[in-house]
Amino acid sequence: MPIELTMLALSAVLCVVLVLPYTNGITLKYGVGAAAGNREDVPPLTGWIGRSRRAHANMVENLIPFTALVLTAQAAGKFGALTALGAQLFFYARLVHAAVYIVGIPYLRTLVWIVSVVGMALFVVAIF
Repeated sequence: MPIELTMLALSAVLCVVLVLPYTNGITLKYGVGAAAGNREDVPPLTGWIGRSRRAHANMVENLIPFTALVLTAQAAGKFGALTALGAQLFFYARLVHAAVYIVGIPYLRTLVWIVSVVGMALFVVAIF
């Protein structure tokens, strides 16, 4: 399987795994009923639990365009050195981004996010 598709699949797995920290955090803080329910009465999530939730949401927001770029590059026959590098930059930056976000290091979080955007930008360059 091309590295671009491998990194896409790993990114999807990361997105699913990122549900676990905040769901477990809700369970620990508010109980199983809050975690298993509709979460309508759960107070705003703060601290590492809130950051975990936002890290997951940010991954979802970035996974959508990354997926479109990977699939477009594949369909157009544009996989190559740029897209391989871009896919790896995206995945590994997103992995670090999640950890840094949950721990709560704001400026580093932004820098790592920029690296993931550079990874997507390499796909744009390769496609066009």
